[in-house]
Amino acid sequence: MTDQSYSLESRTKLNNGLSMPSIHLGVYLMNGSEASTAVKHALEAGYRAVDSAQMYRNEKQVGKSILDYLKAHPEIKREDIHYTTKLASNSDYARARRSISQSVKECGLGYIDLFLLHSPYGGKQARLDSWRAVEDAIKDGEVKTGGVSNYGEKHLDELFASSPRIKPAVNQIEVHPFNTRSNLTAYCQQHDIVVEAYAPLARALRMKHPTIVSLAKKYGCTSGQLMVRWSLQHGYVPLPKSVRKERIIENSQVGGFEISAEDVKAMDGLDEYLVTDWDPVDAD
Repeated sequence: MTDQSYSLESRTKLNNGLSMPSIHLGVYLMNGSEASTAVKHALEAGYRAVDSAQMYRNEKQVGKSILDYLKAHPEIKREDIHYTTKLASNSDYARARRSISQSVKECGLGYIDLFLLHSPYGGKQARLDSWRAVEDAIKDGEVKTGGVSNYGEKHLDELFASSPRIKPAVNQIEVHPFNTRSNLTAYCQQHDIVVEAYAPLARALRMKHPTIVSLAKKYGCTSGQLMVRWSLQHGYVPLPKSVRKERIIENSQVGGFEISAEDVKAMDGLDEYLVTDWDPVDAD
């Protein structure tokens, strides 16, 4: 359990010696113009990390929004902004390697801070070949850090058994009080893999849950802030998503309170394996 004050300046250490911001803006299901605007609002509010993906079809707009912000704020450098994107589908090595290079070109940022395999779909060979492509993209300077997303324990075991040159630094999975995935998150933390929590607000499906409402009232925060804070106190890196400026700001303002150990436990107890989107962690 991590207990400290959190802000948009907080950073999380990675197993490769680098670090990244502890709160990222998610841009899932945003069209290009929505993503542009959301990124602009987020950067102006002090966010320094944005999570995109090939599948979201907004890499170009996210990249341009970051570049526009950097141009308007010469005191902020490219290396101050952390940009994540993901491989749409695992395939043979050559196709995966080309796809990573295409993502670098698409965002226009010169390199990608964190590149993830978006899911374990495609089978063992495609997973391992795609990971090799990530390793080479890191070697070639196109990517700083590699990771995976929606990987279950068996997929991580399989990757470790292949004696990779580089260990994944991150596993991005759906995690929130209504889907705690405690075995998988414990496995990741034991293996020095940072858990990134997507859908940390459970896509607003449980904001009015009595426990959430009463605890939010107790701590003088919103339901969303409570759930982001829960994620951070577990040592995860949450990716709250919103297109609205005031909500983007609000989701990051989680430094003014700390959830007690007892209340964290009460929130852990809300687990109902609520899946708000897809759930590839058991894929063959």
